[in-house]
Amino acid sequence: MALIGKIRAKSGLLVAIIGIALLAFILNDYQNLFGFGEGEYGIGLVLGEKVDPASYSVASAKFQDQERNQAMQNGKAFTDADMEASADKAWNFLVDSTILSKEYEKLGISVSERELDAYWMAKDGFNVLQDLSQFFTDSLTGIQTPQSIENGRVKLKATLDNLKKSKEQQALDQWNGFKAYHTDRRKTEKYFGLLKQGVFVTDLEAKDQYLANNEKKNISFVVRRYTEISDADIKISENELKNFYEAHKADKKYLVRNASRDVKMFDVSIAPSKADSSVFFSKMNSLRTGFENAANDSAYIAKNSESPIYFSDKRATAVPDGHSKADRYQTYPMSLDTIFKMATLGQLVGPYASKEKMVLSKVIGFTPASIKARHILIGTNNSTEETVISAKKKTADSLAAILNNDNWDEITLKYSEDPGSKDKGGVYEDFLEGDMVSEFGGYCASAPIGKIGVVKTDFGYHIIEVLERSSSKFPLLASISQTFKPSEETVAEKESEVNGILLKLDRKITKEQNPYKKAILFDTIVSRANYVSRVIQIEDKAPKVYGFTTTMARDRLLEMAYSADAAVGSLTLSPIRDKDKYVIGMISVIRPEGEPLFENVRAQMERELIQEKKAKRFINQMAGKSLNDISKKFNTPVIDAEITFGNPQISNAGFEPTIIGNLFSGALKNGQRTLPLKGESGVYVIQLKSSTKAPATTNYKAEKEQLIQAITNQVEGQAMGALRKKAEVVDNRKLSELGVRF
Repeated sequence: MALIGKIRAKSGLLVAIIGIALLAFILNDYQNLFGFGEGEYGIGLVLGEKVDPASYSVASAKFQDQERNQAMQNGKAFTDADMEASADKAWNFLVDSTILSKEYEKLGISVSERELDAYWMAKDGFNVLQDLSQFFTDSLTGIQTPQSIENGRVKLKATLDNLKKSKEQQALDQWNGFKAYHTDRRKTEKYFGLLKQGVFVTDLEAKDQYLANNEKKNISFVVRRYTEISDADIKISENELKNFYEAHKADKKYLVRNASRDVKMFDVSIAPSKADSSVFFSKMNSLRTGFENAANDSAYIAKNSESPIYFSDKRATAVPDGHSKADRYQTYPMSLDTIFKMATLGQLVGPYASKEKMVLSKVIGFTPASIKARHILIGTNNSTEETVISAKKKTADSLAAILNNDNWDEITLKYSEDPGSKDKGGVYEDFLEGDMVSEFGGYCASAPIGKIGVVKTDFGYHIIEVLERSSSKFPLLASISQTFKPSEETVAEKESEVNGILLKLDRKITKEQNPYKKAILFDTIVSRANYVSRVIQIEDKAPKVYGFTTTMARDRLLEMAYSADAAVGSLTLSPIRDKDKYVIGMISVIRPEGEPLFENVRAQMERELIQEKKAKRFINQMAGKSLNDISKKFNTPVIDAEITFGNPQISNAGFEPTIIGNLFSGALKNGQRTLPLKGESGVYVIQLKSSTKAPATTNYKAEKEQLIQAITNQVEGQAMGALRKKAEVVDNRKLSELGVRF
């Protein structure tokens, strides 16, 4: 909902240009992005060439400025996380734009001046571009008509001509940005259009799809699941495991395509002790007594609250957590909503937890929980001349006298100067009193429903009618907040405990030579200290870690993981403080590209070898027996199911593509049963009861269209994925910043 206090008109084109000017700057000359900086990596590599840090810095700043402005317009804070996300968008944009520019060059894709003009003006077969739609849409109806499109071409051409011919550098930059952005956008459309033209499905493929979906088989089966035998009951020798590794290490599923490393870590929370709790809540009870009896709430809050903010007006409005306006007002837990709405003036509520603090709140007033009203603004445009103000007042009074339900929309369109509501009959829905300037909000909160009144604000005279007002109320709160945190003694005790665990880890792990056993030792020691370890995997080409509260903690872990002497078993030099917890980490796996190291796939191969041994045992036990014999002997049910080749699922069994493929191979006839078959979840013996052929047809048009559409929808994503892989992109921004990889 637009606020009356923030009314301002905007040009549709300028909004678009602000969003794309930075793109034009970057797209201007790709080759300038590469070949800079010292070292092997710089801040990153694309197509084997280093990205220029200065160009990236400018692009990142522009993305951040744009999204910071957007956040401000939406009344939201622009956080460090938002800033980092903007920088990531700038990086991804640079990478993708650079890769695609090479493709355009190789394919000879270009955009002529005539084509670009037609693209903008929605001529010669081009539709109206979404970001320029405001030029081509009727301002009253919101509909595009032949007349509005023709008028739009005239307005757009005039606007672009003014920018192009301007002598001001800012306007020329906007023109160049606008042109460069749409030129590249059109190249991208042509490039992916060419790829999509290459999508083709043969009649045979369509027929196969039809048969896969419509041929059915009814089966009965028994399954011995691998979970029937405990892994501990299957013995695997070291030689068996190494022989399995040598036999399978080159298998496609084991090959490492992207180098990475694992870091095992555990967290130790720094929470207040029982003694800390006793001291803190004794203090809060003392504050509660003082707040109840305070002669001056503002002075008491200023003296005793960590957030010494006091409002006596509607800015003191409080809403429950999760409310649509929770980012603009103070909040309280939803569990206290009824208590606050039923409270009396002066009542004290709390202490209660809110946003990592403990809060005491005094109810100093109430405001409607929702208001709907309509208005007409007769603006005074900040004039101080009495004749102007008097004339505006006279206009407002005369309009108020003749307004009714039949003519309100018409008069609003003709006279109202509020662009945020005039096209909606002047209506603002579901707002709070504090959302509006005080005179406007106060009238809406107290005037009788349906009464038309005239109210003066800094913007002019408002003719207002309150349409709806909730009987439910939100409180106005004066609040004291205090952080419930551990004492220095508690922090020192926890730090001593964590250092003790780190010392033990270092002493034990440095003695162990086997990389696999180092990881086991870490888990064992952490578990004995009553903590739980977890693993994060970091891609070497784009190193990032998640799950940290502070940037400093994340950076310290990355420094440890990629230091010059980093190896399996490397530990953090000291406990990492991450706000309200300590973190200790250890490199547990380093995976170079290509064939895997034995220690890196040992656990996976051991699981698969165990499963193979279980499968062999089941196959020997089930061979030559009927379904009923197996069912009785091993107390497992005979299950009926209907299957198709197009869906590799067996009901009550799971995902079994190999089993499904075997059954549709044609070797098994109706009434016959299979030998024991090794599947994903167990060993099966299956009897084919009946087969249903697909209805005869020679028309596979629907299947062909479905396949073509599915492939076409994936073209852009798959193509960009392949191009990025071929470009061997390395995002070294963070490690370069930390000085651990250059």
